Amino acid sequence: MFEPVTIKDIAKALGLSTSTVSRALRDTYEISSATKKLVTDYAKQIGYKPNPIALSLKERRSKSIGVVVSEVANSYFSQAIDGIESIAYDKGYHVIISQTHESYEREVINVNHLASRGVDGLLVSLSSQTSDISHLKSLHEKGLPIVFFDRVADEIVTDKVIADNEKGAYNATSHLIASGYKKIAHLTSSSHLSISIERLSGYKKALSDHNIELNEAYIKYCPHGGMIYEETETAIKELLALKDKPDAIFVAGDRLSTGCLSVFKNLSVKVPDDMAIAGFSNSDVLDLFNPSLTSVRQPAYEIGQQATEMLLRLIEAKYPVEEFEKKVLDTNLFIR
Repeated sequence: MFEPVTIKDIAKALGLSTSTVSRALRDTYEISSATKKLVTDYAKQIGYKPNPIALSLKERRSKSIGVVVSEVANSYFSQAIDGIESIAYDKGYHVIISQTHESYEREVINVNHLASRGVDGLLVSLSSQTSDISHLKSLHEKGLPIVFFDRVADEIVTDKVIADNEKGAYNATSHLIASGYKKIAHLTSSSHLSISIERLSGYKKALSDHNIELNEAYIKYCPHGGMIYEETETAIKELLALKDKPDAIFVAGDRLSTGCLSVFKNLSVKVPDDMAIAGFSNSDVLDLFNPSLTSVRQPAYEIGQQATEMLLRLIEAKYPVEEFEKKVLDTNLFIR
């Protein structure tokens, strides 16, 4: 007579409680990774197979995932969320969206609230103010599945999906150079953000490849990523006040690009006569702007889809996942 191995047998053999074994096998975040490994290794070794009927009763999943973005109205994020929902709803998961408005404090509150509501995992794009990620680290160490997209944290070992920011920035800057501009400024978000670092690197590489000397005075940071009009306006005014003022500007963000056009309009800066502009933007509204701007478009919808697929793989894995990847998707340059 075949007697299947039960959770009780594993608990007895390892000297653990049945609830600990059960939680370790379900990969919940209350159990330490060391205990999980001990239990799963032993379960594999003795050929433990969960009872599907008992499993469905025990599966205390909320079937929901939390999404943390800076702003839903940002065209990049709204497209990414469409991508996230297209996969999640298809697989029977609810999506709970929260906005940080580029505030670190708000990000901490949102992340902790989502975790306390028992979401099965988190999709996170960091706020421009976030440099300390201990709020995410502690949840990740407890086993809550987290996948980063767009603005990622290198210190946390998990799956990540980004656009090829460096190449996108390189192409946009090279386009301005090819159009005859030599004094190209760079307007970007906070300096520690992964996207800022990658886009700055692409900008610098394009200048260097075309033998144009880098002018540090041409690089301006907006710590709130364009959420505060005055911040963008101050940066542009400082560029215009330079003795050797720039003749073009490469802008490293969606919010910043549209903000930049508003500032130009209010300061009566004519594009491209007074200043040419190229930026990162997924906004379809750009075609209505006159003059418009050449933009680097990211595959936001696909980034959302891939990040969600990665997160669901982590959530539904029977055993702890040890292999992670960072996917880098291509950008397109829309010349207007």
